[in-house]
Amino acid sequence: MDKSSALEYINQMFPTEASLSGVEPLMQKIQSEIRRVDAGILAAVRQQSNSGTKAKEDLAAATRAVQELMHKIHEIKTKAEQSETMVQEICRDIKKLDFAKKHITTTITALHRLTMLVSAVEQLQIMASKRQYKEAAAQLEAVNQLCSHFEAYRDVPKINEIKVKFKNIKKILKSHVFSDFSSLGTGKETEESNLLQQLSDACLVVDALEPSVREELVKNFCSKELTSYKQIFEGAELAKLDKTERRYAWIKRRLRTNEEIWKIFPPAWHVDYLLCIQFCKLTRTQIVDILNSLKEKPDVGTLLMALQRTLEFEEELAEKFGGGTINSRNTEFGSDLEAADEEKNNNQIVSDIRRKYEKKFAGQQGGNEQEKDKHKDLLATGAGFNFRGIISSCFEPHLAVYVELEEKTLMEHLEKLVQEETWETEEGSQTNILSSSMQVFLIIRRSLKRCSALTKNQTLFSLFEVFKRILKAYATKLYSRLPKGGTGLVAAATGTDGQIKTSDRDERMICYIVNTAEYCHQTSGELAENVSKIIDSQFADKVDMSDVQDEFSAVITKALLTLVHGIETKFDAEMIAMTRVPWATLESVGDQSEYVNGINSILSSSIPVFGSLLSPTYFQFFLDKLAASLGPRFYLNIYRCKHISETGAQQMLLDTQAVKTVLMDIPALGKKTTVASSYSKFVNREMSKAEALLKVILSPIESVGDTYRALLPEGTPLEFQRILDLKGLKKSDQQVIMDDFNKRAPAIKHPSVTPTVVVNSAPPTPTTSSTVPIPTVPATTSTVGAVASGATALSREDVLTRAAALGRGAATTGFKRFLALTEAAKDRKDGPFRKLFNP
Repeated sequence: MDKSSALEYINQMFPTEASLSGVEPLMQKIQSEIRRVDAGILAAVRQQSNSGTKAKEDLAAATRAVQELMHKIHEIKTKAEQSETMVQEICRDIKKLDFAKKHITTTITALHRLTMLVSAVEQLQIMASKRQYKEAAAQLEAVNQLCSHFEAYRDVPKINEIKVKFKNIKKILKSHVFSDFSSLGTGKETEESNLLQQLSDACLVVDALEPSVREELVKNFCSKELTSYKQIFEGAELAKLDKTERRYAWIKRRLRTNEEIWKIFPPAWHVDYLLCIQFCKLTRTQIVDILNSLKEKPDVGTLLMALQRTLEFEEELAEKFGGGTINSRNTEFGSDLEAADEEKNNNQIVSDIRRKYEKKFAGQQGGNEQEKDKHKDLLATGAGFNFRGIISSCFEPHLAVYVELEEKTLMEHLEKLVQEETWETEEGSQTNILSSSMQVFLIIRRSLKRCSALTKNQTLFSLFEVFKRILKAYATKLYSRLPKGGTGLVAAATGTDGQIKTSDRDERMICYIVNTAEYCHQTSGELAENVSKIIDSQFADKVDMSDVQDEFSAVITKALLTLVHGIETKFDAEMIAMTRVPWATLESVGDQSEYVNGINSILSSSIPVFGSLLSPTYFQFFLDKLAASLGPRFYLNIYRCKHISETGAQQMLLDTQAVKTVLMDIPALGKKTTVASSYSKFVNREMSKAEALLKVILSPIESVGDTYRALLPEGTPLEFQRILDLKGLKKSDQQVIMDDFNKRAPAIKHPSVTPTVVVNSAPPTPTTSSTVPIPTVPATTSTVGAVASGATALSREDVLTRAAALGRGAATTGFKRFLALTEAAKDRKDGPFRKLFNP
């Protein structure tokens, strides 16, 4: 350790003077330790000296051992080389003998096989000449195996000679077999009892020959079987479309009568399967020629009957060769074809036969598992060819007449359903839709079922287009059934053009039409989905009902607007009654007026019906349109009145509040508790305009301009002049007020023509005989707007005096709100009313 660390250590060991008494023992301990360490160092040095000498000796001994080991390895390697040379010399002669033995064995085996081959070929020649097919089949297999051993000796003349001879024998066998099979079906099999057994043995020979021989034999057999079919059905008598069913009956009988005879063919040959394929191809060709040779359009009934029988036949072939065992399937096939022949119901569809087969195959599935395993090759072959559509597809280009007939039939059904429609729902019905709509979709589904059983290609898509036209026609029928407004010169002269008068029955019918159109909108979409699932994939993307759904949506919109127009027309009498009230001579404010009771009565009788029949969505739509119509109309109707006194304005303000309450209670009348809050806001906004107008009429003459600008900031001078007329002012007094109004509001532009009311998506307001100009509806949504920039500042006392005058004799919510606004404006530092309280 360094000096400072040593000092710290000493001070730590002897911190006090008294502790120095332990210095002497410590020194002795340290010296003892030094001696022990020195002794250890000395012993280690001695041991290291001895170890170095021993290490050198060990290294020298190891070097000598390695040298001795290398010498021994070299001696072993030399001896191994000598041993290898000796072994090679010993085995050289043994290797030659081994090769000689191998060659002799191969030669003996080849000669033995050659002897067997020569003998087998000679025996095969004798068997072929004697038509011993069973023995020849086994011999053929043996010869084929023996010949495979001589592929490497094809250049040897003797081998070539034997192969040529064997080839000639196979030709002789082939000719004998084909010759014997030519007698099959001529009646000889009944005369010669052993002929069928001989032909069955001949099939073994064919299997032993090349696969092309079997294919040729089966092809020739099928062609021979179908020769009589060609002769029969190419004649003028049976080469007709209405004789199509007899074609299938012919092949069915052929399969049944020859079932026992055709058992001579091995199951793996699938003779009946290949015969049916050739039959279908030949039949398709002949039917195409028949259809193309028709000079006129084919009879639809005959065409559909032929197509239906063809589909049934294809379905049965697919079922026969698609699963099951040979014997059981052949038996069932024959019996089911007989049942199909005897079926007299021309409207039977393919699905009936399919269900029948499914039941039979499901019942026998457990017991036939082992037999199915034995005939997997047959099932694989059957699965390789699709019988569905092999013949029936040729009818597709000629089915336009069927589509035309379906369209005609559907249209006739539609006309009949509309004529028989009572436009009322049945008692106890939960849907509230017209029965004709359900019947329309029922006949469409039946038509779809008929067509899908026949084809799923272009014809089905063409029929889908027919369905769209039928549904559009039905939408047109619903649209035309809606009540119409008055038209013509008489309606224009009497002011009733555009008005729609509806009775209670008409209103229920309109609700039924709305529900029916909604049902058709939804069901047409489901119909399109169903068609897209069953139609061929190339047409699936083209299946679309959006244009049809748009038609029904238009019917719904028109029907709901018709309801609104009908209610508006009922309001006409009450609006006229409102203008005929002597507002100028009313002496006191009483209960609500009679026209308000009339409005309430109209809504109370109609709204519950609408609420019970319409869905919440369409009821909400109706309410929005009704509020958008009645609110502005009530506002404009105030302008149609003549003189309105202060008492009359107070009474009218009370009526306005009553009308507002009636409108707010409409959802409760319709028993719809989930109506959107936007409806209440909309009613408050529209009716507040009428309240603001009446407050202006109630205002004193000296402050009417300021009040008008405050409550109706977007009003026009024309409206203001009409308000002065309602207040009963003379023209001279009006002129002074108008001059002052124009000075205070120079930015207001006078319209050149009298504006009219515009309410989006709402029916037009019915015209009356009054010649009073009607101003526009203010677009503001608040009851208090900004004061014109040119307005003169008024004192606090003037404002309170004006507010007291506005509220004189009336304790309505509108006035209370106005006073509350003015009081609240005193304490604000900004805002449109703050200027009124500036000194």
